[in-house]
Amino acid sequence: MLQVKTSYTPNASTLDNGRAIVKIGMNDGEFHAYEFLLGALSACFQATLADILIKRKLEIPTMEIIVTGEKRKETPTTLEWTKMDITVFGKVDEQKFLRSVDLAAKYCSVHTTISQVASMTHEVKFSHS
Repeated sequence: MLQVKTSYTPNASTLDNGRAIVKIGMNDGEFHAYEFLLGALSACFQATLADILIKRKLEIPTMEIIVTGEKRKETPTTLEWTKMDITVFGKVDEQKFLRSVDLAAKYCSVHTTISQVASMTHEVKFSHS
């Protein structure tokens, strides 16, 4: 079972999963709802990708995933689009990694959920330094 507790006070609000607490809101040092959603996409996508790489007996490289998105202007302001920019550091079999990324996009549950309302793309760059 998944569960989070959100505490709202006039001065500070937090999200608590029992392992970590993060500040929520619109001020410096706080996350707001859509940032959590984009973060959830990144975390789910990376975990799904790692599982696929393990099953394919490929090394899990160091990578950075930057997720951007834009909300619609009309109500409800669901996401209009998202883009994941994935940078892979080190040496990997690029074709096998790209195939694994495509599979992760297919099997990541958060990706599938968001894709019901938003256009989704990803781009992979390889940095051999």
